[in-house]
Amino acid sequence: MKQFVPLLKKIDLFHEISEEELTFLLQCLDATIKSYPKDSILYLSGTKVSQVGILLSGELQVVREDIAGNRTILTVLGPGELFGETFVCAEIDKSPVTVLATMPSEVMMIQFRHMITTCNSGCSFHTKLIENMMKTLARKNIYLNSKIQILSQRSTREKIMEYLMLQAEREEKIKFSIPYSRNELADFLCVDRSAMSRELSKMQDDGLILVEKNKFQLLV
Repeated sequence: MKQFVPLLKKIDLFHEISEEELTFLLQCLDATIKSYPKDSILYLSGTKVSQVGILLSGELQVVREDIAGNRTILTVLGPGELFGETFVCAEIDKSPVTVLATMPSEVMMIQFRHMITTCNSGCSFHTKLIENMMKTLARKNIYLNSKIQILSQRSTREKIMEYLMLQAEREEKIKFSIPYSRNELADFLCVDRSAMSRELSKMQDDGLILVEKNKFQLLV
């Protein structure tokens, strides 16, 4: 557990909580660490979620499948990112998404009730944790609004460009890598993979972007 404290200190959830306080807090929260091999499912759509997960190493995808089996990637998670907090906070009985490991991953799991209820000792840093959780939920809402902004674009080109512009803004540079393969990007944008590949080539021919695998440069 202690080897992950430096990583956890960088997470917004534990902002302004000292290393000593964090070590005590993790014990108070009864946090556990689990390992997942590649392609394993952490939780499946339709199941109840009662824990907040923090990815410590590896990579996770959050995906949604419709009744016809069409798959949409909602987001890709890297070390230090949270998942499950929105659903447990809203007390949703059945998760609308599936979370799976795309590479061997280690995850810290915490019962949500332990996070939002102050402990018997009434420690001030537990109160700070609750405040940080509220901010984390607000930021997640902003991210979801960005996803809606992307999907609301009418054409495949507009969806691609909106996504790339938001990614460049997030990275604060015009050259960046994205966390998706071509198939995964098509799933994320909810577009046909072949049509998206053709559009990327046209956008490059039109002098809008430079692209090499998952590396992009905006030229506009």
